[in-house]
Formats: sequence, structure tokens, C-alpha cells
Amino acid sequence: MTDDYTDELRSEQTYVEGLYTRLDAERTAAKTHYRAALRGNGATLLDRDAEVRTLGKRVQRLDIADNGLCFGRLDSETGEHTYIGRIGLFDEASEFEPLLLDWRAPAARPFYTATAATPEHMRRRRQFHVGDRSVLDFTDEVFGRPGAGERGDAALLAALDAPRGPGMRDIVATIQAEQDRIIRLDHQGVVVIEGGPGTGKTVVALHRVAYLLYTQRERMERHGVLVVGPNPAFLHHIGRVLPSLGETNVVFMTTGDLMPGLHVTAEDTPEAARSKGSREILDVLAAAIADRRRLPADPIPIELSDTTVRLDAEIVGWAADEARASGLPHNTARATFLEVLTWALTERALSRIGRGWLSRNDRDAWENLRADLRAELADNAHFTKVVHDLWPILTPETLLSELLGSRDRLRAAGADPALWRERGDAWTVSDVPLLDELVDLLGPDTPPDDRAERARDAETEYAAGVFDVLVAREDMMDDEDHLFATDLLYAEDLAERFLERDTRAVAERAAADRDWTYRHIVVDEAQELSEMDWRVLMRRCPSHSFTVVGDLAQRRSPAGATSWATMLEPYVPGRWAYRSLTVNYRTPAEIMAVAAAVLADFAPEVGPPDSVRACGVRPWSRQVTADDMPSAIEQFVREEAEHVGTSVVIGPEGVPGAVPPAQTKGLEYDAVLVVEPERILAEGPRGAAELYVALTRATQRLGVLHREPLPRALAGLA
Repeated sequence: MTDDYTDELRSEQTYVEGLYTRLDAERTAAKTHYRAALRGNGATLLDRDAEVRTLGKRVQRLDIADNGLCFGRLDSETGEHTYIGRIGLFDEASEFEPLLLDWRAPAARPFYTATAATPEHMRRRRQFHVGDRSVLDFTDEVFGRPGAGERGDAALLAALDAPRGPGMRDIVATIQAEQDRIIRLDHQGVVVIEGGPGTGKTVVALHRVAYLLYTQRERMERHGVLVVGPNPAFLHHIGRVLPSLGETNVVFMTTGDLMPGLHVTAEDTPEAARSKGSREILDVLAAAIADRRRLPADPIPIELSDTTVRLDAEIVGWAADEARASGLPHNTARATFLEVLTWALTERALSRIGRGWLSRNDRDAWENLRADLRAELADNAHFTKVVHDLWPILTPETLLSELLGSRDRLRAAGADPALWRERGDAWTVSDVPLLDELVDLLGPDTPPDDRAERARDAETEYAAGVFDVLVAREDMMDDEDHLFATDLLYAEDLAERFLERDTRAVAERAAADRDWTYRHIVVDEAQELSEMDWRVLMRRCPSHSFTVVGDLAQRRSPAGATSWATMLEPYVPGRWAYRSLTVNYRTPAEIMAVAAAVLADFAPEVGPPDSVRACGVRPWSRQVTADDMPSAIEQFVREEAEHVGTSVVIGPEGVPGAVPPAQTKGLEYDAVLVVEPERILAEGPRGAAELYVALTRATQRLGVLHREPLPRALAGLA
């Protein structure tokens, strides 16, 4: 280590210490303002809540920024230094003098995009290796000086070679140029990011969300962001990336969670999944609803106090036609159906009761009699039951469970017989979009009533006034730390009794509300989503602002995408952008060569991504007997426990200790053992895609255990 390097390192450490001093000062000020906001300062309740939320987020972002606050420096051709970090910090004496530039700011972009060929007026890029609050070392890349000896990819390679932990890490310090172009892409609609295993498409999508929240915070933050992933393990794996970047208004879900109150993980047979995932299932749902409405085979007598009227197929058919013509959902249209029936029966009863003693000129008497008859019909239990039988109130769960559990109902609705199952309400992931669709097709199962809403508004206004009085009392106290316990209890009681304020964070409220609309949605492993899944998501985001991440070559779902256009054109015709990632940052070249042979066998038209590095360890295979398989797996687990990092055993269903390939999508491990690849492949094209997924999870070491001879595609391992 040269004296010049040591002096530079000491200088950088001094500067970073100053940044932390400024960060600590801002955090102290933010917490002081936060505590003051909690006390109210004379503001109204709503204003206080808004200020508390804003300051709370500010404190949280400042706390998160403590880890790896500054990770690099840009030197311009004119000699100016710009430090790049997780957040922006400004000089205390001047709000316009940046001490640290947020990585998302436009001026920070050359840190990720400048090269020797296109330096973007930059002279040097310096990347820090930091620990706690210290700069441990740094690497320089000097632009325009061939042969200078600096390695600009040192930070990237160090990050790639580092052992994997339990969750995905952000790449804010090592974003590459092709990734940065996608992160900052100025496109308001749907952006599709396709890339093979290890290309970083997921983490790029998450950093794009952080960038959008930074540049469009006012527009996006109030409605939040939804991230949809393939399984809970994947969501747990990526769950810390956005919070580590200071963004918390994010909801993480699988497609099985999209209906509040349901958490579904079971899968259908391929035939049932394919049928349920197609848009053609909409015709089945419509027919299933229509099948629940019926005409009476014979006239139905309705006894009133002064006469009996008959409800026949002609009247019911007319009422049903009027209800359908209203265009309203089934349950809502029932009001039209009931109104027509009531009118028709009232007129029939009027003509019988009034015959002989009421003339055409007795208008008041006619109207009074008509009102009495309508009231009597409304209270007639038999009429109410008949209406329910002819046009029943339906819930999504009841309709779908009774449809799927009845061969007769499926046949009547023109559905695929493969949809039948013994327990109709044994929900699968493919049922969730059908249930969601039925919410709109059926409408609410209770009549609207705005009286409760008006009462809540009045109670809110009253309670807010009482809270303002309490705050004023607190402000008049000599010692602000001595608010009486009775006052606190009184305020809490009022909140419970009079005020139904929702104090949950945006993410919590959004996750619990089926009708919540998000400002942006990220869909990972999007090739697995069906046409019906896309209908759900498009309803959740009316602005159609999406970041879509996937790899068509890894598709395993029979209802998934065979092309992006098929899924997206119905919603954003000609208005979606496609970008691809071609560099594999996860899988070393030695392992990718094995996986590429499998890819070439089942998808020869798709080229594998180029690995950016080699690990120096060749993948291995070993043939064992059924009796020796458990001990061989145990040996792998035991040996890997001696290494730093993570490992996993991936295999088909039924292998003890093995995780199915589908459950590892999007995840990465230092070491992977693939068990019985021949059984995985036996599932056909779906199995080949799953084997490809399994082989590309490793970042360092890959082993294969097999009982039968290796499949042809893995012959290179023999």
C-alpha cells in the first residue's frame, strides 16, 4: 500500500465521518419535530396525522441510510468531486450545497454509466468498500487512460463473489450501465424486463421502483406500490431491498393473496389451470351466473290480504330482461328485477281489487291503494322467498364453490369437465382471479346504505373538535411532559367511541382492501401469470403503470405467457416497452455451461445470458443407488455447513429434504445440489424449464446426484 493511497484513504474517511455527523444532526432534528408533531402544536387532527406520517417516514429513511451511507465518488474533468450515496445530504449553512448526492438524482447517473469510451465529462469513478461507518478501501477507475491499471469492475466482482445471506441485497453501489438504463427509463406505462437467470432483472425492477418513488413521490406514495412474486419464499428473499433503499409503502403478495382474507398456495392440475387461466373462462362465469336465475315452470300464487295474484313465466322473463338490460352486476340488478315484479303484481292486484268501486277519476284512492299493495308485497315473506329463488343473491365464494363441486352445473355453464373437484371450496391459486372477477360480476351482496357513513362523518367532526380542545389544554400547561393520565384516557376513549380513523400505513391499508388501486405494480416471474391473473392486476392499477419481470424460457405454468404481446396488448396496445438484460451476474461460467445445454435442448431458439465471471470450481455429478441417496444428501449438507454462505437441495416431489424447483424461482444460493434430474425432466417441457431453474440457482458450487443415467442434456457432467 503506497503512502499516496494511505493519505487518500484517510482523507476519504474524514469526509465520510463528516457526512455521518450531518446525518446524525438531521436525524436528531427530524425526531424532535416528530415528537412535537405527536403533541399537536395546535394543528387540527388531520393536519397532525399528515405531519406525523411525513416526519415518521423521514426518520425511517435517515435510519436506513446509516448502513452504507456513501459508497462512491465522481470526479469531473474540471476537478470537482461529487460523492454518491443512499440519500442526499446538504450543507447546514446552504440548502443548495450538496454534500452527498442521492444515487437516483440525474447528476449521479454517470457513476453507473460512464465508461472509457463515453466518460460523460468524468475523469474518475471511485468506489468505496465500507463497513460500519468506515471506508475500508477504495478502487479507482480512471477514464481515458488506457493501461492505467485500475479495475473498474473490482467492486462488482467482490459483491458477486461474496457469500449469499438469507435475503437479496440491493445493488445500489454496483449498478451496471445496462441496468441503470432500465432503472431510469422514462416510460409511464408498462416496461417489460426480460433476462435469463442471474441477469439481475428482479433487483433492477426493485431499484426502478425506488427511482420512480424518488422522482414521482407525490404522485406514487399515497397509493403505494404492489410487488407480485411467485411464492412466499421469494417475497421474503426480496423483501428487504426496497426498505434498505428507504421505501416502505410497498405491498408484497403472491397471486394467491390478491383477494383479501385468502392466502392460497395449492395448485390445480395442468388441465384445470390452463382452463381457468384463459379469458374463455369469462363465458363460463357468466353462464354460471345466468344458470342461477330461473323462470317458474308453473304460475306461483302470491296471497295478499284482499286478493291472490299469480307470478308467471311471462312476467318473470320480462323482469329478468329489464334487469339484464340495466348492465348492472347480478346482485345490484336484482333491485330492477324486484321493481318490475312488484310493479306488475301491484297492477294486477289493483285491477282486481278496484274493479267495481273505483272510477278512473279517483286518483288519490288509486295511489293510496297502490302504495298499500307495494308495502304489503315488500313485507310478504312468501314473495321475498320466491324472488330469492328466481334471482338469488350470490357471493363469489358460494357461486364458484358450487360450480366447481357440481358436474351438472359445470355442464350447464359449458365448462371443461376437468374443473370438477370433490370439494368445491378447496381453493387453488387459479381460483383467485375467478373469485376476483366474480366480485365485479356479482356486485355487493347487501343493499347500499349511506346512513352509517353519514353518522361516521358527524362523529368524526365532533371527535376532531374534542381532540383540538385536548391539544389546546396541553399547550397551556407549564410543563409539556405532564399531560394528565385522565386526559390521555379520555382521548383514547373518544377515538374508540366516536372516530373510526384508519391509522395504518398505506401498505397495510392497501393489502386489506380489494378495491385499493396502486400507482405502480411490479410483477416478477411474470411469465407464469395467466390471462386471468393479468385482468386482476390491471384492475388494481387503472393507470397501467407496471414493471414486468420475467423469462419466457423459464415458464412452467400451462396458463402462462408464450409471448408478452398476448398478455399486454389487450390492455396497453402498442404502449409497452421491452428491454432485455443479457449479462449473467449470478451464475459462474462453469455452471452456466451445464444449464445452457439444458436450455438448448428444450428451447433452442433462446440464447443463454453471458456470465460475467468464473468461479474456478467445476460442477460435479455422481450416480448413487436409492439406498445411498439419503446419505449422499446428508454428506452434501454436512460439507456445505463448513462453508460460509447458503446452500439448498433441489429435487422432485418426494425426495426427503429437497425443495421443489418451483419453490426456488428467483432465489440464489452459494451451493446447490440437484437430486434426480431425470425425474424432473420426466414432466416434459415443464420439467425441462424446472431443471433449468434448479441448475441456475448456484453462485459458486453445483452438484448433481442421480439414480438413473444422466439425461442427454447433462452428459457434460458425466
